[in-house]
Amino acid sequence: MRWTLVLFATFAALAQGQPASSETRAQQFIELMAKQDFAAAQAMLDAELGAKLPVPVLEQTWAQVQKGAGEFRRTTGARTESSDTSDVVFVTCEFEKAKLDARLPVNKAGQIGGLNFALHVDYAPPEYVDTALFHEKEMMVGSGDWALHGTLTIPNGDGPFPALVLVHGSGPNDRDAAIGPNKPFRDIAWGAASQRVAVLRYNKRSNEHPLEFSKLAGMTVKEETIEDALAAVVLLRGISGIDAKRIFVLGHSLGGTLAPRIGKADPGIAGLIVLGGTTHALVDLLVPQTIHNFTLHGPMTTAQQKFVDQLREQVARANDPNLTADTPASQMPMGFPASYLLDLRGYHPEEVARELKQPMLILQGERDYQVTMEDFDAWKKGLAGKKNVEFRSYPKLNHLFMPGEGVSADEEYARPGHVQARVVEDVADWVKRH
Repeated sequence: MRWTLVLFATFAALAQGQPASSETRAQQFIELMAKQDFAAAQAMLDAELGAKLPVPVLEQTWAQVQKGAGEFRRTTGARTESSDTSDVVFVTCEFEKAKLDARLPVNKAGQIGGLNFALHVDYAPPEYVDTALFHEKEMMVGSGDWALHGTLTIPNGDGPFPALVLVHGSGPNDRDAAIGPNKPFRDIAWGAASQRVAVLRYNKRSNEHPLEFSKLAGMTVKEETIEDALAAVVLLRGISGIDAKRIFVLGHSLGGTLAPRIGKADPGIAGLIVLGGTTHALVDLLVPQTIHNFTLHGPMTTAQQKFVDQLREQVARANDPNLTADTPASQMPMGFPASYLLDLRGYHPEEVARELKQPMLILQGERDYQVTMEDFDAWKKGLAGKKNVEFRSYPKLNHLFMPGEGVSADEEYARPGHVQARVVEDVADWVKRH
């Protein structure tokens, strides 16, 4: 089950007086919602979010959350990620059927600028992790308006250690690349650090700065992903205990597809690891993936067929040779900016990778329905003859590199699991050999 409701707004001017702490304000907001005092809760929102969430809509929002999660019981804790302009407070809320984390950006005036409920996960590490072998430090990746919270996982003992930068797939991912109850990037970070490889993971720009990111004009993967991956590499080079000449980039899904562009932008990167990176155009995957999930348990409904037909029209529009960057995102598939799709048009990662000097490791789950063995074969064909590239596939693994049986689908990601031990071992061993 996915508990995601994202509504963002701009920050209003500072209010008079000294506001309460951000955590206190966030918890007060949840308490007012629980008491069904929606007028008082709505008054805590900043100007733009308040306009989007009038009292009736706020009431409906809370009703929808309780419809899925059951009756609200209590809050059980809160944590905060701070920046110069706001604090993002995560309030853990216990409902009758589930625990959810309410993500509430709170500006310096104490006004709430966003509302997002996501499934709370109490993380239990896989067996291949030994938490006695490493420690973690909170880091800031980049600087200024786009600074990102991150975590550096460092093996205990004397360095210098080789290091990995983890690069996310599509969507506003957090540092753990969390989806449902799963945290694949934490699995990799803790597993690799248990094998004496340092790992840096961080919140994606669209996760940490959703409002500002959504307003970017002419947005491309450069702003979404590449700039921050390069900043993470630069950060690692200046950290004591890290081998500045042995910093590697591991990209998953879209991050894997973009790994060659990242490697080309910084030839000093020691090597590139691709986990489930497609060689196809992003828009050309949308219809097949949607149909796959819609027909998993039977024929499509009338509503589903209508959605697929509309998606096909939008994909055709995105592939039109006459597409321009000023085409409204509302006319593009899944609301992607036209500039974003134009930037990826004609990009073939295996062709870019062929010109790189860095060694590469290409990994593929054989049950992955999103990025398939056809993509894996395209990587092999495109990089045939290169002696510094290795390829490995895993028979029972899905797109998250977690094991399963039968046909893979989105619903599988809602089941708890961990990245397979062999994958983490292969990654760590490859890094230590280079």
